[in-house]
Amino acid sequence: MSIDGHHVHPLSYLLQREGWTADSYLARLDAVHRRLGYGAIALDRKKVTRWTRHGVTPDIRTQLAMARLHGVPNHEVSARPWPEWLKLACVLNRHVLDAEWTPTATMDLLARVAAGGPMDRRGFLVVTGVTPVLAGLATAEQAVASSRGSRIGASVPVLFEQSLAVLRRQDDHLGSGQVHASARAQLQLIIATLKGKSYADEVGRRLYGVAAEAARICGWTAYDSGRHGLAEEYYLSSLRAAASSGDEITTANVLGFWAVLRYATGDPRGGADLVAAAAGRSRHIGSAKVDAMLHATRARAHSYAGEARETRQALDAAFVAFDRSRDHDAEEPDCVYWLTLGELHMKAGSCELTLGSPDRALQCFTQASGDLKINTALQEDFPRDVAIYLAREGEARVGLGDLDGAVDAGSRAIEHLGGVSSARGTSSFTDLRAKLAGHRGVPVVREFLEKTA
Repeated sequence: MSIDGHHVHPLSYLLQREGWTADSYLARLDAVHRRLGYGAIALDRKKVTRWTRHGVTPDIRTQLAMARLHGVPNHEVSARPWPEWLKLACVLNRHVLDAEWTPTATMDLLARVAAGGPMDRRGFLVVTGVTPVLAGLATAEQAVASSRGSRIGASVPVLFEQSLAVLRRQDDHLGSGQVHASARAQLQLIIATLKGKSYADEVGRRLYGVAAEAARICGWTAYDSGRHGLAEEYYLSSLRAAASSGDEITTANVLGFWAVLRYATGDPRGGADLVAAAAGRSRHIGSAKVDAMLHATRARAHSYAGEARETRQALDAAFVAFDRSRDHDAEEPDCVYWLTLGELHMKAGSCELTLGSPDRALQCFTQASGDLKINTALQEDFPRDVAIYLAREGEARVGLGDLDGAVDAGSRAIEHLGGVSSARGTSSFTDLRAKLAGHRGVPVVREFLEKTA
């Protein structure tokens, strides 16, 4: 887990939150350990350091005592590995996860997250497993008409849809750090409209749909800024709003973006489950481009899990679906405007890099930027993505021993990232520098590292 982008052990987080020292924590743990009939534990503060910094796993009796001390049920200890189960203790106000999937409960959660509290916002993911969320999604109730305030018609949600389309594209050009506040303000305006106006059933459902998309953009920009816990709060509220809207496209899109957060933060299986749930809805959407997006996202989840065969099968399906979208003149949902053939090749390259195949990865990156002659379009419309993929191309070249090519790719990545705020972009460049650091003795590498320090 992470706090403001920095990885923090759950136990360290709990000690900091409660204001406990290692000694005072062990004293509390010892008392519980004794009450459970397990006897005394060694009160050595180095024990805590070994648990939090050196990868040492406490014995099962100690874990059960910890679970009792932190209010985590025993079955969670056996169901999840250390320290995953301990993350349950890191989330405050967990009642929001158990609330019914009704428009009223959804509105409450949307208002909480948009207002900035009172949930725990210090970085830990809200959901430890996606299965209960997907079960709740299946029970969701759709929004109904409202008789509060002055009457509004379908033109109001249309205006919000247009504003959100602009925000999506501003994020591409300007970066998440600058767009997040605008998306949050738009979400607050939508919430005020839902609460203060009267409308028919259909208008109400469309308003929940735009609330879902505004919250999704908030989640995406929070994730891209490295604020993973906050992103998941938004994704959870976004999915609830999407369910209240009854809109399959919006729901599938939220699930797909949430999957990215899950697989990128150590839960590729949860990411794959979210994509599977989205794919189950795509049959009712009839969009080949949405299918391509979901297949590509599933491929990334499998690549993070180290599943090469499943990754490449999903990539093949993504390209087939994308080809199908180009063969038909049907209008595709605006939410997948960003998916181009070049983007698919870039995603394939990222998958291969994650799987440890730099040669395959470089073939994909080269095909995207060269053979398909789409580099100009990518550079103009998606500078952040180009920077990220160039950094990954550089990593692939390092793996193949092409240090000159790696430095060239890194230099071009810097040019595209300038002026675009993105923690993901910065992290990708940092990863490339780390790979190059082992070759500091080579003059061109040393010069690059010194220039970008």
